[in-house]
Amino acid sequence: MAAPFKDRFDVDLVRRLAALLKAGVPGFDEHDFVAAATSDFADLELSQRARAVAAALPAQLPPDPATAIDLIRTSLPDSVAAQRWQSFDSFMLWPLTMYVAEHGQSCFEESMAAQHALTQLFTAEFSIRSFLQQQPQRTLAQLADWTTDPSEHVRRLVSEGTRPRLPWAAQLPAFIADPSPILPLLEPLRDDPSEYVRRSVANNLNDIAKDHPDVARAVTARWLAEDPSRRPLVRHALRTLVKAGDPAALRILGYDGRSPIGVTRMTIQPTSPRIGDRLTVVLELSNPSPSPAAARVDLVVGFARPSGNPRRKVFVGAELELPPGERRTLRRSVSLAQLSTRAVHPGTHTVAIMINGVEGPPSQVQVAS
Repeated sequence: MAAPFKDRFDVDLVRRLAALLKAGVPGFDEHDFVAAATSDFADLELSQRARAVAAALPAQLPPDPATAIDLIRTSLPDSVAAQRWQSFDSFMLWPLTMYVAEHGQSCFEESMAAQHALTQLFTAEFSIRSFLQQQPQRTLAQLADWTTDPSEHVRRLVSEGTRPRLPWAAQLPAFIADPSPILPLLEPLRDDPSEYVRRSVANNLNDIAKDHPDVARAVTARWLAEDPSRRPLVRHALRTLVKAGDPAALRILGYDGRSPIGVTRMTIQPTSPRIGDRLTVVLELSNPSPSPAAARVDLVVGFARPSGNPRRKVFVGAELELPPGERRTLRRSVSLAQLSTRAVHPGTHTVAIMINGVEGPPSQVQVAS
């Protein structure tokens, strides 16, 4: 079994951060810093480890936050040096963003400059949120300036940092209640040359759709009408609404719930699956009508739970268009492996097909342990 993800944030990584800061901060004591930061590491989860390191920083930095944050920024490696890092190495900078979020409110300019630099090496999407909560207008103005920054990482910070329900982060209640301040930031990024940025824009709109579906529908409908090439962004932005079978969201993407396309045959293999197997669903779809028809086909799995109430999950199948009388075979696999994000229990699971938001009758699958 693979080691827990948190163990990659280990004492050696903290030592590397200490060496980086020692080179730029006068009087920085590596030994004391590492000892204080890692004393309880064995009992801590990933984010708790990062927070423990952040809590050890003030003892090694100047008491004036502006001076401390400037020293943090100037201690950072350049992009060429950072390119030599391994994939997880950048996580050593997470505590630095935490320090800026906690201590940087009184020195806004220095904090913004530090986050501008940090987000190009790790990410400042978590730390920027404290400034959005405590100094919203000033921070929104700064983010508006960053929509045209040369760095895609900085532009992505604009859209990702303002997500109302960003995973792993504190929610932004003001934007959950009223997302209108975010929308002017997303407009200039909708056609960003970077897919990395455009996908973040879609994620932000998907967050908005959970609380204000009418806003998300209106924005995406307008964007798609203005430029059909925005369809991938719009599809990703509407994914939660589409998986819920929202008719208006489906219509934006060109799907009518009354589509003539239907399932003529469905097979599920293996017939007696066990936990750890892959469940393969093979569909034969047909269009018996005299006109071409489009379909969004999704797989709806009801995972058995000990409580007796299945956990419903929608898996994206395919988007297709069938000429009159044509048939098409579609294959989709679903893992029954135990995942950190999804426990699989033995019992009666269900599989149903959803076409253009309309869910068909479920088939039962008995999964053994």
